[in-house]
Amino acid sequence: MCGIVGYIGEKNSVPVLIEGLKRLEYRGYDSAGIGIINTTECKVIKTKGKVAELEKLVQSENIKSNLGIGHTRWATHGEPSMKNAHPHMNEDKTMFLIHNGIIENYVSLKKGLLEEGYKFVSETDTEVLAHLIDHYLKIKNNLFQAVRYALNEVEGTYGIAVIYKNEPDKIVVAKKGSPLVIGIGKNENFIASDVNALIAHTSQVVYMEDGEIAEIFKDHFQAKTIADENIIKEIHEVDLSIDELSKGGYPHYMLKEIMEQPDSLFNSMRGRLVLKEGISKLGGLQGFEERIANSDRIIISACGTSWHAALVGEYMLEQYTGIPVEVEYASEFRYRHPIITPNDTVIFISQSGETADTLAALKEAKKKGALCLGICNVVGSSIARESEAGVYIHAGPEIGVASTKAFTSQLLVLSLITLLIARRKSLNQPEGQEIIEELQKLTHKVELILKQNELIEKIAAQYVECRNFLYLGRGYHFPVALEGALKLKEISYIHAEGYPAAEMKHGPIALIDDDMPVVFIATKDSVYEKVVNNIEEVKARKGRILAIVNEDDNEIEKLVDHVIKVPKTINMLQPILSVIPLQLLAYHIAVKKGLNVDQPRNLAKSVTVE
Repeated sequence: MCGIVGYIGEKNSVPVLIEGLKRLEYRGYDSAGIGIINTTECKVIKTKGKVAELEKLVQSENIKSNLGIGHTRWATHGEPSMKNAHPHMNEDKTMFLIHNGIIENYVSLKKGLLEEGYKFVSETDTEVLAHLIDHYLKIKNNLFQAVRYALNEVEGTYGIAVIYKNEPDKIVVAKKGSPLVIGIGKNENFIASDVNALIAHTSQVVYMEDGEIAEIFKDHFQAKTIADENIIKEIHEVDLSIDELSKGGYPHYMLKEIMEQPDSLFNSMRGRLVLKEGISKLGGLQGFEERIANSDRIIISACGTSWHAALVGEYMLEQYTGIPVEVEYASEFRYRHPIITPNDTVIFISQSGETADTLAALKEAKKKGALCLGICNVVGSSIARESEAGVYIHAGPEIGVASTKAFTSQLLVLSLITLLIARRKSLNQPEGQEIIEELQKLTHKVELILKQNELIEKIAAQYVECRNFLYLGRGYHFPVALEGALKLKEISYIHAEGYPAAEMKHGPIALIDDDMPVVFIATKDSVYEKVVNNIEEVKARKGRILAIVNEDDNEIEKLVDHVIKVPKTINMLQPILSVIPLQLLAYHIAVKKGLNVDQPRNLAKSVTVE
């Protein structure tokens, strides 16, 4: 993986490809390249590093073509290098291929190709696919059929685009487990792994499904199955603007997205609250409410930040609905032979809606007859299309690799689902109304927290040189501790761990000394006094303490080095407020370390491979 763009039409493809790759930079990558074909030449230009370096190389070549493909690579097989960058090509350099995904049986395929005399210059699984297509080109003398036959031998995942000198009027694309979308223009068509790369050119898109292959011409396209059966595809209108993809005057996307949380939370709940009845209204779950409410069990499956949201969801759902809830890492879900029945509801959470592990877990749960619900941010994403029902979080585009506003919107949507189901169980109308009233106050309370940005920046300056952090919380705030630690790890590269505060005595307390900062999430709830005791234990061992507390808390302030105060709300919603100072803390520490917070090393925004 990571990013795919392609163009065929009447314009010069090169600026379109470079612009599209820039739009995909947020996904994380380590090399970039383009391949073009015109009447006089076939050309590949690629480099280790950023798209800006590729752009310089391209400008020095002064190339033009109406047909081209481009790629940003996040290394899977083979280190980041020029030889491993995409596009890859056949030996006579007339056919170019870009690929997201992993070819799982590439070793056996490569062995057969080596026996045929093919030579390999890279360490990638993708080059194996390029030579396999070339093998069938020599037999079929037709690019579409060569790609189709090659893919019938492939095990694994792919989103690919292929161009060929002898057929310069088309791009052949195919998808299995890795996102791919076709952009429809006038006498021009586009392909990309993400609609963000297309928005500057068209709002009309076609989503490729697993097992589909297509020929893209400048004025039409033809989609088929891998078995060569024709498919009629629906064209979708994308409601997304270029302005939404800009930094809006902020130095980084991450800071912009943290600051957007009053709006993103409002959008997540807009039109979904019915105060008079004390209930939420979720159109994506209409007709499924009773089945969810009558489930024997709810399982929530996710990865990374979304998994932390799932943990908070577990607390919410069990407290208010009385339904047993389990939270599963999607990456482990299908490999441990999970016991799933048709009486289970399984919720899958993914910002992008393309997370490979989560998508695979969804398919496993569907096979076993469970009701599968999706919680996604990206309209038309794979998980949204595969789920039987679900809820969009409507947080708006999230460009920063480290998720912020999507996390809080996921928590809000989980609270709406909880309210919807709880009202069908034992939650009465006045209790539902109280929850809605607190939901409606959230955006103002978030604004109050964001006004402390300068204070948090000053606090962050005192922790820049630290090499380790410990984050502690209890109940609803244990997942917040995990998320706070993850944010710091992701963008500052400081080692950080999140723990339940009560577990500190069972090991982590051995780490505490005057060099170890400990972040406590200590808002007033049923375990507040116990957390205060944990703070005393750290203080006795000379740990440096930063505490997230409620506005009316003057007790903890006397015990700790720094406090950040947040407004109080009901327990189920408090994590939405408590996590925001931790997002800002991580952001400012990373910025003061001189790091690229929007594109942290080794990370990708959408993890589309296992």
